[in-house]
Amino acid sequence: MMKHYVKLACFVGGVLFGSAGVKMLTSKDAKKVYTHVTAAGLRMKDSVMETVTSLQENAADILADAKDINEDRTAKEEEAQIEGQDA
Repeated sequence: MMKHYVKLACFVGGVLFGSAGVKMLTSKDAKKVYTHVTAAGLRMKDSVMETVTSLQENAADILADAKDINEDRTAKEEEAQIEGQDA
């Protein structure tokens, strides 16, 4: 019989805590906190996107430079082969 009272007390306590929690989560102060956290998240997203854009630009520059190096190397190798054949 005592178990039932304990279970009932736990249930009632949970309902009261849940109701109080819902009221706390929907209060003006809580909304201010949510707004500030969201604003910080948006700032962080903007910062991350700037970093990603910078990395993409650097990667594109590196790739273009690497292609130029390989083209120059290929051209020099072809010249060396032509000179070797002429000799």
